[in-house]
Amino acid sequence: MWHRKKRHRLGVKTKHRKALLRNLVRNLAFHRQILTTLSRAKETSRVADQMVTIAKEGTLAARRQLIRHLGSSEVAGLFMDQIAPRFTDRNGGYTRVLKMGTR
Repeated sequence: MWHRKKRHRLGVKTKHRKALLRNLVRNLAFHRQILTTLSRAKETSRVADQMVTIAKEGTLAARRQLIRHLGSSEVAGLFMDQIAPRFTDRNGGYTRVLKMGTR
């Protein structure tokens, strides 16, 4: 049952949703910004913030956890080496969602 669940389904099955969010977070890490729908952007922001929080720990276990979630050691290294050090003094809210207007 989906009672009291706080994430959005995005109109796709579970495996598709996980793969979609994983790919959006990867692209966000590589390009520092992405262009997508508002609901996908909000969910991607949520997942990306969790990945930054894990990366801020800086341990081997955190790196392995990032690799498991993102499916790539290259992206995990990007989070650990470049993205997480920028947010050492911030406790959350690492990403920002801006509305682009109608398509």
